[in-house]
Amino acid sequence: MTQPIATAIAGSLPKPAWLAQPEKLWAPWQLSGAALDQAKTDAVRLAVDEQVRAGITVIGDGEQTRQHFVTTFIEHLDGVDFAKRKTMRIRDRYDADVPIVVAAVARRKPVFVADAKHLRQLTENPIKFTLPGPMTLVDTLYDDCYGSREKLAWAFAEILNQEAHELVAAGVDVVQFDEPAFNVFFDEVSDWGVKTLERAAAGLACKTAVHICYGYGIEANIKWKSTLGSEWRQYERTFPLLAASRIDQVSLECHNSHVPMDLIALLDGKDVMVGAIDVATNQVETPAEVAATLRKALQFVKPHRLIGCTNCGMVPLPREVARAKLHALAAGAAIVRGELGWS
Repeated sequence: MTQPIATAIAGSLPKPAWLAQPEKLWAPWQLSGAALDQAKTDAVRLAVDEQVRAGITVIGDGEQTRQHFVTTFIEHLDGVDFAKRKTMRIRDRYDADVPIVVAAVARRKPVFVADAKHLRQLTENPIKFTLPGPMTLVDTLYDDCYGSREKLAWAFAEILNQEAHELVAAGVDVVQFDEPAFNVFFDEVSDWGVKTLERAAAGLACKTAVHICYGYGIEANIKWKSTLGSEWRQYERTFPLLAASRIDQVSLECHNSHVPMDLIALLDGKDVMVGAIDVATNQVETPAEVAATLRKALQFVKPHRLIGCTNCGMVPLPREVARAKLHALAAGAAIVRGELGWS
């Protein structure tokens, strides 16, 4: 990024009530057919407008066309049966009814490329597009075909790489892979998680990123966080592996967490998306609070490599709260930018 202390959202923004039920994950669409297609298009335009008006510098689509950051991608693939479901533990944290892999997974056509082209038309700012990472895809499905989480992850990595190359051709500047599973399955991250992530990102002529957080601000995640103690050191297991990888950017949760800020030093040489907005509360941060988080991060990462970000997606939040948090994020980054001598 050319501007020091850039700003971005981690992924999702709340959906308008006329598109989907507010403040709910996996919310069903309120419309169908052509009306739904138009509503999604309008919602992306609104999401972009709200980011630009707030002063966010790297623009996303707010995942307005997706019911869920993982399952919407899977819906477009062969080999997964959504009619059959099985209850499975997700992130070793909560139970969900998930679709079943019944045959070899395959991508017959682009999934989000049309959405990326639309996003590219709506702003001249750099744009970021998010995809679920291989390990997180595996952890959101029941496998009745491959018999190995690793084998299924490699299959997904190939599919994701195909999609990512077409996103770049559509004008995407940053492709981000969301891997919350990296904060749970540490042995697998070391054995094959980072390798499959690199395969998903292989050969892309853009910035590549990975987002690793402690989850949406939902009850199951909040309860899990309460068991993690006074210091959350999960990143200590994954950051050295990512520092040695070919991934360009790493997105992490910081504000109101118990993550020691000095763990950022383990990402030397990478762009760092520092979560300066708490998505697990409706309380809106002040620009001064955002600036304080970013200043702490600057002890361990250079300004041109620092990107102020949200801790995670904001889809469960009220729209007015998320909008205010966007403004606080941009304003806090502007404060620090000014202190460094950049307007």
